[in-house]
Amino acid sequence: MRQDKTSDWDLDQFQVPEKEGEVRFHDFDLELPLMRGIAETGFQYCTPIQAEVLRHTLAGADAIGRAQTGTGKTAAFLITVINDLLRHPLTVPRYAGEPRALIVAPTRELAMQIEKDALQLARYTDLQVMSVVGGMNFNRQQERLQTRLIDILVATPGRLLDFAKRRDLWLDRVESLVLDEADRMLDMGFIPDVKRIVRMTPPNRHRQTLLFSATFNEDVMALAQRWTEDPVTVEIEPAQVTTETVEQKVYITATEDKFNLLYNLIISENMEKVIVFANRRDITRRLNDRLVKKGLKVSLISGDVPQNQRMKTLERFRAGDLRVLIATDVAGRGIHIDGVSHVVNFNLPEDPEDYVHRIGRTGRAGASGVSISFACEDDAFLLPQLEEAIGMKLPCEHPPAPLLEDQRQA
Repeated sequence: MRQDKTSDWDLDQFQVPEKEGEVRFHDFDLELPLMRGIAETGFQYCTPIQAEVLRHTLAGADAIGRAQTGTGKTAAFLITVINDLLRHPLTVPRYAGEPRALIVAPTRELAMQIEKDALQLARYTDLQVMSVVGGMNFNRQQERLQTRLIDILVATPGRLLDFAKRRDLWLDRVESLVLDEADRMLDMGFIPDVKRIVRMTPPNRHRQTLLFSATFNEDVMALAQRWTEDPVTVEIEPAQVTTETVEQKVYITATEDKFNLLYNLIISENMEKVIVFANRRDITRRLNDRLVKKGLKVSLISGDVPQNQRMKTLERFRAGDLRVLIATDVAGRGIHIDGVSHVVNFNLPEDPEDYVHRIGRTGRAGASGVSISFACEDDAFLLPQLEEAIGMKLPCEHPPAPLLEDQRQA
């Protein structure tokens, strides 16, 4: 049981000194098993959005939060949900397929990252966490829903509705509802599905609702007001839209020179852990094949790669078994991998928001990183709107001639 998991641990083993201008997790009255999970995750001081959101949500308030990726919003809503579930254990009978908390995310990768973070934070509790996402074994997910109690369910909209229609999943007992990256769900056309999902949960006043978005446009705010009850609005403005810890540069080059430029940069800069972003699946496959022929340890993730294969690839990259990860924007959000030294935009993204998320894969947690973008005749016209969106001019230069040479294999 929960008490057994913390019987040999107390807050004296998690010393975090008070610091001017910083909020500690100790400063909130959090349940001891959760504090142990926080300690072992390595958290000490709250990020700005955590400090601001938790003041309200731990008291039960609904919240609408605007924050970029990498600001700690996932931990903010998970700590809220886990603490509430621990503080209010159910005293009535429970049944399989009835989660107490539901977190909806737009992509498989993000949902599975949230599940991983939840398992980490809840490891010293008896709370049961699972995800239901497309691309994974349907029967295995269905069996677990039918046979096990679930406290925290993380889901993508389509697979969640599949199980709800089959009556394997019931949302009428949901106490906490989290909608993450609402702007992305709008962009991906998920809002009709999300509306159906929200209607399956208890009315606003009978659940706590937390909605997070990187942008607050009219559509997002209209949904937020409809789905929340007297919400607190928290907006965290980053010092810059793109992090100061990432050095950003743009190489102006011809389309036919891009591959040589990429390969020579990886070698000459001795890039040990680099993510290369491309806009289309066929480009990622072509890059992967050519870099493999050059002898590099490389793999790719994109929408047409099976989910289990994507997970294995990400774990290999995380473990350092791969030097280069090639990805479409399916990997741009929600993938947290420490130690990524470089991000290369083989193509400029058409949506400036994707640029922000791409380069957010490096320079995380105060570490430094480098972002290099290639601009050619096909996409250089995107630079002005990208610079306007991030509020800064990007240094543009032509690459040195040696970086464009075709390095033939011996």
